[in-house]
Amino acid sequence: MTILIDKKNQVTEKIQPKGFLRYFSFSLDHKVIGIQYLVCGFLFYLVGGTLASAIRIELTSPMSDFMPRDVYNQVLTLHGTIMIFLWIVPVVNGAFGNYLIPFYVGARDMAFPRLNAVAFWLIPPSGLMLITSYFIDGAAQAGWTAYPPLSITTPQSGQIVWILSVLLLGGSSIFGGINFIATILKLRRPGLKLMQLPMYCWAMLGTSILVVLSTPVLAGTLILLSFDIVANTGFFNPVLGGNVVVYQHLFWFYSHPAVYIMVLPAFGLVSEILPIHCRKPLFGYKTMVFSIMGIVVLGLVVWAHHMFTSGTPPWMRLFFTIATAFIAVPTGIKFFNWVATMWGGKISINSAMLFSCGFIINFVFGGITGVALAQVPFDIHVHDTYFVVAHFHYIVYGGSVFVIFSSIYHWFPKVTGKLLDEKLGILHFALTFIGFNLCFAPQHWLGLNGMPRRVAEYDPQFQFVNQISSLGALFMAISTIPFLINIFLSVKNGKKAGDNPWKALTPEWLTSSPPPVENWKGEAPLVTEPYGYGSDNY
Repeated sequence: MTILIDKKNQVTEKIQPKGFLRYFSFSLDHKVIGIQYLVCGFLFYLVGGTLASAIRIELTSPMSDFMPRDVYNQVLTLHGTIMIFLWIVPVVNGAFGNYLIPFYVGARDMAFPRLNAVAFWLIPPSGLMLITSYFIDGAAQAGWTAYPPLSITTPQSGQIVWILSVLLLGGSSIFGGINFIATILKLRRPGLKLMQLPMYCWAMLGTSILVVLSTPVLAGTLILLSFDIVANTGFFNPVLGGNVVVYQHLFWFYSHPAVYIMVLPAFGLVSEILPIHCRKPLFGYKTMVFSIMGIVVLGLVVWAHHMFTSGTPPWMRLFFTIATAFIAVPTGIKFFNWVATMWGGKISINSAMLFSCGFIINFVFGGITGVALAQVPFDIHVHDTYFVVAHFHYIVYGGSVFVIFSSIYHWFPKVTGKLLDEKLGILHFALTFIGFNLCFAPQHWLGLNGMPRRVAEYDPQFQFVNQISSLGALFMAISTIPFLINIFLSVKNGKKAGDNPWKALTPEWLTSSPPPVENWKGEAPLVTEPYGYGSDNY
């Protein structure tokens, strides 16, 4: 039920749908919106995963025999765009951010509830528009980067639909970023200081700053690109005097911070999960806060390491090599903070903890290859090869997606009041972890030996390794089955969790499970030590 006040200051009541119907409504409840983000994102994840399976089936043989080459390019474009803009970014930001941030700051809702709802409801039509573009004669096939001149010379209709979809998704991200900044800075419970907030608040604050600063640059760039396609202007079209390298600078000014937009919230979520399941305080709280802000600043000045083969002058290569190497420092600090948090703790071996540990292992490996790619001679050798594909997936899937699953297992009892089955959860983790590493670890070897990415046909000497990679992708696809079974069985007949099954101290666990519409019955609790574990009671 929503209470409304009309222009005559008369109080009226608007009855909202109840049960499952409320998740299909224009709800202003931040918890409902968070679940809408999560479910919608997961549905698009299934679509993107199906496209990934099609890609791996094609690559089991060196010839283009499963789908035509232009269709392969279309599938590749859709896969990358869906996984980034419709799965990872909306879920790690919108889903968990909407559900948790008001709890963490002691608020009843987000600062701008209607803007919050609009931000979500931009996503389903944008996603459907993107998917239906595949069925348009001449679907987008320039990759998720949409580099000109390829994006200008390929069929126009699908590329324009792709641009419109990404623009709407970017608008959704900007609305969400503004909302998170306002909520964290302005709606904190009286007496709650910034340095007493749970780490996820800091991660979302840093992420939202990146979103607000960098996403408008992508929007402007894509609008100029659409002018080149539709109005035959010459911003990026080299035939008309345009500069394709300028497009790359503008695109990567957003798209490298986009990596941190995907992983910074994951850093925050892991920092909430580990102390609870290790029964230890989060190690080095202040250093983690400063490292997040350091990543935000440095994340805006490293974009051109994607362009070392684009004719960048030596001084620019040197600057961006140094800046990229420096950003490994705050990231490394977080790794040692997490290890120190686990060291000597009373670790619970459960699904949430396993996925968090899997994230740490995968992300460290992806970080090491990232430092390697920051070095100009090595980057020139492996640029546009499968080494880059492997590195990228170790960061965004081995990082962000592992954390998404960890967070689902951790906060599922809060949302539903029921526990997920641990046996199915461990099976899900095992299949995912083995399949992921079997799929992407061999791709480093492929890249080092010269196999280019984004092509359907390759040298036959790479066939066996590609088949190993496709086998890993099959395991990852199969891993979704026990996860879905677990969700459906637990929602219907799962074991009751109680209000606080993990004996956690953060504010969302200090209310009923599921929470009431107003989050708490009575005044919001003042939690100044969200990681105060280690006493006899905790």
